Amino acid sequence: MKNPLYWAMLVGMTILLMEQGLPVRSQGDSQSDNKVMDNITVRQGETVFLRCSQGDVVTHTAWLNRSSILYAGEDKWSVDPRVSLVTLNQEEFTIKIENVDMTDEGQYVCAVQTSSRPRTTSVHILVQVPPKIINLSRDIVVNEGSNVTLMCQASGKPEPSISWKLISSSGDLASDDEYLEIPSISRQRAGTYECTAVNDIDTDVQTVDITVNYAPSVSEGRDVGVTLGQRGVLECEADAVPEADFEWYKDDRRIFNGFDGMEIVNTGSLSKLTFFNVSDGDYGNYTCVAINKLGTSNTSFLLYGPRAVQDGSGGAMGMHSHTCLLFIVFLPFLLRF
Repeated sequence: MKNPLYWAMLVGMTILLMEQGLPVRSQGDSQSDNKVMDNITVRQGETVFLRCSQGDVVTHTAWLNRSSILYAGEDKWSVDPRVSLVTLNQEEFTIKIENVDMTDEGQYVCAVQTSSRPRTTSVHILVQVPPKIINLSRDIVVNEGSNVTLMCQASGKPEPSISWKLISSSGDLASDDEYLEIPSISRQRAGTYECTAVNDIDTDVQTVDITVNYAPSVSEGRDVGVTLGQRGVLECEADAVPEADFEWYKDDRRIFNGFDGMEIVNTGSLSKLTFFNVSDGDYGNYTCVAINKLGTSNTSFLLYGPRAVQDGSGGAMGMHSHTCLLFIVFLPFLLRF
């Protein structure tokens, strides 16, 4: 290794020149002993090469980062394993930095001592960093009508822009901000929300799920006619989050599974009350009640037999005959007009 005292003097001289002002600009000045090269823009994780022209009369040369010597000729002063020598000859002095990070951003100076005077070449490294979402709201469960705020924050260089959108079937909700405000949320706003962070380098995407709880709402019951001895089924469907529990009643009496040959099967949002061998005692009014922690809802059914069907049609025929009779009676009076 060359004389440390000499290198200390060279570094001191270089720092003095830097403090006098080596501006960062995009064009080199070939007429000056202090040359400023074009900025080097590199992405995080890539390798950057720093090149410095030499000359036949160069006696000493070094690459510096701020006030630290990286290489003094062939001697490596940096303890960073990512820094290595590429080329050192009469024409150029080139080193490289692998796996560049934000800490590598800044000014680098090649200090050259010739037989007549020192000169420097400076270059500024700009490190670009892809966006990374670093702070995101967690999946949440809320009751319908609650106010909801989602947050998404990201790092990166250039600074990334952030946007939100609802990506489920009713995806008409969007925002171009770190925060997404959803006042008085409805069940239609439940689903998966996507946060996107974008800059010139890349894109990062993460999602948040919102579950909206609401009270049950049951579909209107459909009356069912069944012949004696046959199988009959009453179906009750409820829309609810969380899923509803079901209870069945005949008049005011609750029905349990297996009661009087009946079977109750609940599958998700659907409950079925099955009669395997309908008897006279099974005919009548039934009520289905859907329950969750936010409320209840119910609907009624009529299980009837063939006699009820006949009575119903007979009643209709009687009314039709009565109407025809009235029409015949009043027809002469209508013809007068």
